[in-house]
Amino acid sequence: MTAPNVCRRCLYHASHPLGLTIDEEGICSGCRVHEEKDRLDWEARWRRLEELVAPYRSRGGDTYDCIVPVSGAGDSYFLVHLVKERLGLNPLLVSYNKYFNTPLGIRNLANLRIRFNCDLIQQNVNPVSVKKIVRTTLRRLGSLYWPNLAGQTVFPVQTAVNYRIPLIIWGAHQGVEQVGMFSHEHEAEMTRRYRWDHDLMGAEADDLLSIFDTLTEADIWQYRYPADADLAEIGVRGIYLSNFVRWDPKAQHEQMMATHDYRSASFSRTFDCYDHVDCYNFMGLHDVLKLYKHGYSKVTDHASREIRHGRLTRDQAVALVRRHEQAEPGHVDLFCDWLGIDPTGLAFMMNEHRNPAFWEEQAPGDWRFKGWSTQEGPGDPTAPTDLFRPTDQLNRGQADRYITVGKGYP
Repeated sequence: MTAPNVCRRCLYHASHPLGLTIDEEGICSGCRVHEEKDRLDWEARWRRLEELVAPYRSRGGDTYDCIVPVSGAGDSYFLVHLVKERLGLNPLLVSYNKYFNTPLGIRNLANLRIRFNCDLIQQNVNPVSVKKIVRTTLRRLGSLYWPNLAGQTVFPVQTAVNYRIPLIIWGAHQGVEQVGMFSHEHEAEMTRRYRWDHDLMGAEADDLLSIFDTLTEADIWQYRYPADADLAEIGVRGIYLSNFVRWDPKAQHEQMMATHDYRSASFSRTFDCYDHVDCYNFMGLHDVLKLYKHGYSKVTDHASREIRHGRLTRDQAVALVRRHEQAEPGHVDLFCDWLGIDPTGLAFMMNEHRNPAFWEEQAPGDWRFKGWSTQEGPGDPTAPTDLFRPTDQLNRGQADRYITVGKGYP
């Protein structure tokens, strides 16, 4: 039986941090907007996209038509495939160095450049500053990933201004895909406000500066969003391809694995082995902090998505969440060594961000979880284990270590 305030179709709760509504039939806004995927005329949506990008094509073919943010994972391959091979645009690829790089992620990013024959520029912020910011955001926001979220959402915009390339093409709009924040037909675009509200947890770069901290202007300036006047002068806009293409990450990854040799690897904390393979920490410590703060983790996102696409029943999805949700994060030692922190100190800071709505400390260090999944039954034990199949390993058979690129030392 479905718990109160939980969608009867997927596994999302009414307290989802992105905000969702549940209608009188018990179905959440994310599932309702997902229904559009089965009724929209996607051929017409594609023609609409072609019309939208047409004014941005370089007439002489001697410059870039658009900017495409990429990494060694995510939807990067499919995004560049659509932009270059289907739309026929000449993109400038941009990437933010997250410093938690896996050998597989570095391999995938290099293969992306080779396969699609694209120019790429990468931002490498001083690692000393990055570490200082991580210490601050881990303590204050419960986030070790703030610099990565800030960097990968601002560097493409900064590049658009600096190179005077007005069009940025992103992949999926998270708010549309997860919680139905907008309809696909609204054609929501990138905004400073959405980044501040959701990606940055309400803390812009300048908000991190404090007399009670060691961060300085020199540490945070590269994470500032460009001024509105500069954006207006260039006419910068960012569109999301998921508004014009029937978005299905599993099918898209498998297509790119077959045609462009994208490679995947398994994780302990989810069954989806196609995404986030460029980072040792996203599906590890970062995902655990999500569970501490919001009472659910990435496996719930993946399970809800697969329910909507009809590849899992709700009971099967519950079982998969139960199977992965409490798995120990891997590679904690890599992060502690990189940041220069003791594992007990890291655990203390992370525990400070456990939300009492979802966690109860029964004795010192003994926590009882009471998150969204605990309101459900045990689920279907026959849930499939082979929906996603890894083709490689995060470390590619090497010793686990962060791969240094750019300003990676110390």
